[in-house]
Amino acid sequence: AVLALDNGLARTPPMGWLHWERFLCGTDCAADPRRCVSEQLFVEMADRMAAEGWRDAGYEFICIDDCWMAPTRDEQGRLRADPKRFPGGIRRLADYVHSKGLKLGIYSDVGNKTCAGFPGSYNYYDLDAQTFASWGVDLLKFDGCNSDSLELLAEGYRRMSLALNKTGRSIVYSCEWPFYLRPVQQPNYTEIKQYCNHWRNFYDVYDSWSSIKSILDWTALHQDTIVKIAGPGGWNDPDMALVIGNFGLSWDQSVTQMAMWAIMAAPLFMSNDLRHISPEAKCLLQNKEVIAINQDPLGKQGYQLLKNKNFQLWERPLSDRAYAVAVLNQQEIGGPQNFTFSLTFLGNGLACNPACSIQQVLPASRDWGVYSWISSLSVEVNPTGTVLLKV
Repeated sequence: AVLALDNGLARTPPMGWLHWERFLCGTDCAADPRRCVSEQLFVEMADRMAAEGWRDAGYEFICIDDCWMAPTRDEQGRLRADPKRFPGGIRRLADYVHSKGLKLGIYSDVGNKTCAGFPGSYNYYDLDAQTFASWGVDLLKFDGCNSDSLELLAEGYRRMSLALNKTGRSIVYSCEWPFYLRPVQQPNYTEIKQYCNHWRNFYDVYDSWSSIKSILDWTALHQDTIVKIAGPGGWNDPDMALVIGNFGLSWDQSVTQMAMWAIMAAPLFMSNDLRHISPEAKCLLQNKEVIAINQDPLGKQGYQLLKNKNFQLWERPLSDRAYAVAVLNQQEIGGPQNFTFSLTFLGNGLACNPACSIQQVLPASRDWGVYSWISSLSVEVNPTGTVLLKV
């Protein structure tokens, strides 16, 4: 029998930074040295993460996505980093990242080629796992492009999981397995959780409100199948990248992404330029109260309780009988609107029985005082914004 992947990792959703979305497949370092995927980029981000409070806030992984490789494997069949862009190789970069108290993530693909056309891991699962372990890698994001069939895709995800475990190194395993199955068949999440620490369900996140909104809509639509499987060791990944601090989201939309990724118990991987980030975006991304909700040790994913015209009410059970509650206003016109609901809605009627204290976490921290079980709560929310409460 195949052993479940209990690598003891990802007891809470992993947190970190990754290059995809903001830096894409930038390989021309001559034309644009500060924006290409290179050793230099990761060294500079690691420096910022250590010096500017990111690591201390919980962001511990710095992740390389697609386009880091040389176009071919070496004579022994091993993957290698592009020698121009990563002159010291991945081992040196991993040592540097570890010296900053951070962990290094890397990227490969279950098929013949990665999504960007670099060498994939098909037929090389054991060798690639050993290579990553020998370099000191701490996380593998394993993509699903260019696999010839769904059978080979599933087999590849299983085999890489076992190969990583065999190395004896603790390597968080981030899968795209359900995303590539979905167009054709319903994923078996029980099986996926046996092998993966988190798994992606939906399209690449873009730096736009329509992207964030489509992820939330998809999650609510499928919550009956995905919420119950999430928990310590295995998480639903709505597509991990937080695009806060880039160009596409307004302030209220940034608050919405941060609040809702915490409700969804999603991995928190930023994709932004930490060398140029506004103080507001930094403050939001490092907000201790929101991160505490995301990292809550009970490890239950939140869900949508109700939809009423443009409003959505979501809750997430937390440890110590608390709840995180999000009120999202999807209206994209006009001004702030009020949403009123009875506290008996929360936690099957138990969240506020006989009374509860309510803290507002976002958009700003505020104490709302004590309410009785039968009270109603009226929340004012900006268009495309969210108010996040802890009950």
